[in-house]
Amino acid sequence: MATSVHAAQAERKIDADSQNTQASQQDEAKLKTWYIGSIDQGTTSTRFLIFNGRGVPVASHQIEFKQMYPHSGWMEQDPREIVESVYTCIEEATKSFTDRGHSTDDIKAIGITSQRETTILWDRETGEPLYNAIAWPDTRTQAIVRELKARKGADKLQDICGLPLSTYPSALKLTWLFRNVPEVRRTYDAGRLMFGTIDTWLLYNLNGGKDKNVHVTDTTNASRTMFVNLHTLEYSPEVLDFFELDPQKLILPKIVPCSDADAFGSMASGTLKGKRITGCLGDQSAALVGQLGFEPGMAKNTYGTGCFLLYNVGEMPVMSTHGLLATVAYNFGGKRKPVYALEGSIAVAGSAVKYVVNNLKFVESSAKISECAATVKDNGGCYFVTAFSGLFAPYWIDDAQGTMFGITQYTQQGHIARAAMEATCFQTKAILDAMEKDSGHKLTELAVDGGMTDSDLCMQTQADIINIPVDRPMMRETTALGAAIVAGFAVDVWKEFEELKEINKEDRTIFKPQISQEDSGKMYSRWTKAVEMSRGWLDSETDNQSQ
Repeated sequence: MATSVHAAQAERKIDADSQNTQASQQDEAKLKTWYIGSIDQGTTSTRFLIFNGRGVPVASHQIEFKQMYPHSGWMEQDPREIVESVYTCIEEATKSFTDRGHSTDDIKAIGITSQRETTILWDRETGEPLYNAIAWPDTRTQAIVRELKARKGADKLQDICGLPLSTYPSALKLTWLFRNVPEVRRTYDAGRLMFGTIDTWLLYNLNGGKDKNVHVTDTTNASRTMFVNLHTLEYSPEVLDFFELDPQKLILPKIVPCSDADAFGSMASGTLKGKRITGCLGDQSAALVGQLGFEPGMAKNTYGTGCFLLYNVGEMPVMSTHGLLATVAYNFGGKRKPVYALEGSIAVAGSAVKYVVNNLKFVESSAKISECAATVKDNGGCYFVTAFSGLFAPYWIDDAQGTMFGITQYTQQGHIARAAMEATCFQTKAILDAMEKDSGHKLTELAVDGGMTDSDLCMQTQADIINIPVDRPMMRETTALGAAIVAGFAVDVWKEFEELKEINKEDRTIFKPQISQEDSGKMYSRWTKAVEMSRGWLDSETDNQSQ
């Protein structure tokens, strides 16, 4: 009797295992034929990728768009060109997708990730922008920052919104536009002024502009404006009052979670007309999601135009006392609580490489910078503080400018190229030290992505400077993948984080430190000295038309 019972139990277990295996195989096959579109609108380029349910990109298209520098420290973009670049990338990537035998019917949804803080204002009646987009690295607001730091209540802002008064957040760019663009003030007084970061502007236009009037933002992008109370994730009356803004006149976008089946609307035209947009989040949050940084203590560093290190701190915001930013990491909505991060923001990373290419003419393309740097064995005592937009975290030195130290007759092109790459690595070290002080936790490994990570030399240098391994994925489009993931959750392509555990895990490269902590410490000490010497190049008399 006992034998037959055990046999029946074993048979049922085999049947269950067989059913589970069959279901798993069916899910796997389904994920390979379900697709998510991802708009990745960055600081200098736009791309559209189509991922399958296994997180593998199967089609993509990328184009660069024009950057405008009207004055020293200013950086502007054409809002219309940005929208056009998105449509172009969607059309071209979708054509590539269908040319390979796929159907657009299999694209379940679209996600958006974008550069943050970049500010656009437009008229509700016309739907037309009132000025160029002021990009996030723009420093024209330096004099305004100094003025506002002396205003009553300035010392309480960061405890509310997580961000310090600096040239970085959207609020300062809006203040400059109020003071310097008469049409902005007139439209505001008439109650027609619409405000948005790039995500909001894209969603507004992709949905059909003024006809549909979809005016929303997600929690990650909203948290970069300074206008949002980080604890409630609602607009803060105290902050709006500090900036002398009337919410009855300024039309602010509705704040929604990053993953939502309905809030972001749908494509109003083009090849993917009617496709729902179901995910939206800022680029650095998207990279954290794309690196599967879902547990407290996980971190990623993205090396793009700037460099941004996000550290997951869990479901309660942590206000930094060591020069970092408190921000929303991601917010999947539903029954899931918002998750917060500490962030270290470096204004200049890949843009320093472009400076060496375009301004110094050392090499013909950014891809060749490592070859130039490899012509020498070290930096030759040359340190390049790439403070083209002042210095961001953890220093927050608005009056610094780009400075180079240690130049001698021995200095060659390779030394300067190497110093340009090392600048980002040193600043990453400073941010990691600050994160350890704020969180009480020391990272044991750093996950990386972004354009500069293509350089083995740069990643090895990073590992040497921070003295922990650097983990680089083979598929580097983690920012676009993050947008696809939040969009996919809204339409049940995935339902649990556990389903993502194998995404982008194959063929990762680990760079381990190859120099002693003593040698690394000596290099970092010289960098710290160079940072201190870069202070004060801009003074109160040199405002770059920033009043």
